[in-house]
Amino acid sequence: MWGLERASAASFLVGFSLLKLKVKIPSWEFGNTQTLSYYGICGRVLKACADQLAPVFTNIFNLSLTLGIVPSSFKRSTIVPVPKKPRPSDLNDYRPVALTSVVMKCFEKLVRDFITSSLPASMDPLQFAYRHNRSTDDAIAHLLHTTLTHLDEGRGNYVKMLFTDHNQYGWATASSTLTLSTGAPQGCVLSPLLYSLYTYDCTATSSSNIIVKFADDTVVVGLISDNDERAYLEEIKHLENWCQENNLLLNISKTKEMIVDCSKKQERHYQPVRISGTTVERVDSFRYLGVHILQDLSWSRHTSSLAKKARQRLYHLRRLRDFRLPSKVLRNFYTCTIESILTGNITVWFGNSTKQDRQALQRVVRSAERITHSELPDLQTTYYKRCQTKARKIVKDPTHPNNRLFSLLRSGRCFRSLKAKTERLKRSFFPQAIRALNQGN
Repeated sequence: MWGLERASAASFLVGFSLLKLKVKIPSWEFGNTQTLSYYGICGRVLKACADQLAPVFTNIFNLSLTLGIVPSSFKRSTIVPVPKKPRPSDLNDYRPVALTSVVMKCFEKLVRDFITSSLPASMDPLQFAYRHNRSTDDAIAHLLHTTLTHLDEGRGNYVKMLFTDHNQYGWATASSTLTLSTGAPQGCVLSPLLYSLYTYDCTATSSSNIIVKFADDTVVVGLISDNDERAYLEEIKHLENWCQENNLLLNISKTKEMIVDCSKKQERHYQPVRISGTTVERVDSFRYLGVHILQDLSWSRHTSSLAKKARQRLYHLRRLRDFRLPSKVLRNFYTCTIESILTGNITVWFGNSTKQDRQALQRVVRSAERITHSELPDLQTTYYKRCQTKARKIVKDPTHPNNRLFSLLRSGRCFRSLKAKTERLKRSFFPQAIRALNQGN
């Protein structure tokens, strides 16, 4: 429980004690993993000795909770720099992942479940990471729907998006042991939950702005009308002050601004964004949560990237065929390595993709069919089914920020269609999902 004072931790967890059975369960969740912790102990050892170690760890964990002290041996970890991209050029291109004690992970899971049960389900609805029934496509769909709805409301409207990035400390050589008094190591069980609690109050101060969060990937969306950007600029200033007050440092070199303006008749003068005296770079596209979003909201660049990656993996599928592997194995390989690429976040981009883009992706599927000698699901069918599945999950989740978009008609059998003037909004996820649900009823 990094960053918690001894007294506050003890008072918060008062009355929380562990049963022997509870301690035994997490150790089995590690399965046969051979990943080593700081002390070189892998999960396989705990699994084999779970019955013998459970009473020992039960006493240690309960004593730790009673005293409000986490043993220092549990908190030691090795920080491993993991590259964020194939060719990292500086330290910010590495992700510092903590290799922590396997025993501590068991302890953290128990504490995490206790804390989670005490939190309201409606807390920070626009934080789409580390939440049940939330994923990257939920964050992207909410971002795009808010944008398209605002553009649909008036010809003079436009949207400005600020994609922020935070500095992280990283290194590539082993150092001596350092003691940290703040923060949470990346790679720990409690870190995601603690980060969500730490940033829950980072919300928009104006109704014309929203702040969409997926872990530390934060997007400030300004819904601009009548060329009035004051609320948007004040929101960015508020975010800058919030980061300073909460010891978070914005990486201005990687923070980008993108403007979505579909008006072609008038030329506008957009005010530049400055953070800490530095002008933020303005771009015409940004890769957000694995999806290339362009300022004209077209998807040709994204689909071209997907088709290229998928075609590269067809080579491996052909090699497996040459080794005369069974057709079932080839289909499984296709599903795991090729279809997963073609259908990643498909609910947010497929509806507004062009016919040419869809045909280019479908050609990859047909090539895989010839290699595997079997019939594979086409992308249109996959898109339709996933829209239905995602929509049903949202309807059943009253805490989902987009649950309000699904309202039943008086008949109680069909959902009310969303108003949309432009074809862009009609073909986006939520209108398409409602149509898919109504057709399935």
